[in-house]
Amino acid sequence: MSQATLDGILNFRDVGKTVNQKSGSAFVNEGLFFRSARPDDASPASRDELVNKYGISSIIDLRTKSEHIRQAQKRAATVKASAALAPSDAAAAETVEIPGIRYHLINLNGRGFERNLLWQMSWGGMSKLLTLMLFGYRIEAIGVLGREVMQHRGLIGLGCDSIDYCQAEISQVFDVLADRSNYPLIVHCTQGKDRTGLIIALTLFLLGVPIDAVSHDYVLSESELLPEREERLVEIHEIGLTDDFADCPPDWAEKIHTYIDDKYGSVETYLKDHVGVTEEKLQSIREILGIKSENTA
Repeated sequence: MSQATLDGILNFRDVGKTVNQKSGSAFVNEGLFFRSARPDDASPASRDELVNKYGISSIIDLRTKSEHIRQAQKRAATVKASAALAPSDAAAAETVEIPGIRYHLINLNGRGFERNLLWQMSWGGMSKLLTLMLFGYRIEAIGVLGREVMQHRGLIGLGCDSIDYCQAEISQVFDVLADRSNYPLIVHCTQGKDRTGLIIALTLFLLGVPIDAVSHDYVLSESELLPEREERLVEIHEIGLTDDFADCPPDWAEKIHTYIDDKYGSVETYLKDHVGVTEEKLQSIREILGIKSENTA
């Protein structure tokens, strides 16, 4: 299936259209629920398309403070390098936020997730991490954590950790998803792959979308991110991780779904009893995104 192409925004797609075409049935309302990699470097034309073609009202940004710092540093360097260019060519000089779009900044891997990873570190690793943080070497400190803990957990293990330890942040995301005024919206992180994938998957599971269609949507990110794979690998290596963290395990969605069912009973029970999403909000999401038919009955 051909994906939409926006200059400066990778991995952009209409999730509803993707899963409906894969499943051969209408499960999700199209034109409302989008995903992407970070849109910070979107060209002026792409910014205009997001607002005027796709009608985007809100963006949910799941990135960490470190990622925002790194991106701001890269953008500052780009603006400096482009200072001699004509204003019409200096797209980097524009603000990151797109006028007319509401931004919801929710660090999905918040305090609970961080504490869980830190508890798994050795005393030596913890000492090194704290020393680096003390002297302002935040990225290098995360690299210690990445090599010692995150690498061993893998993408699926970290996804399961997010289910367990990011419940407060997932609740914030679902507050946004339950508000009709926020649509159409985009969910993104840096690559728009794993944290974004988790939020997308939880929503699609709630709507009763078949697992193979959810998996298809997740795996698409691997090919969609190929144009910047080498650049992304540099960032991945900076935080102590190996090349496989740029990939999309084909069984990721299935294993996340199985983990939730085995530990919490069902996705709905997880969201209601552990994340704290009310039945009223779940029903609102179903009404906004779900297509009432024999498929979702």
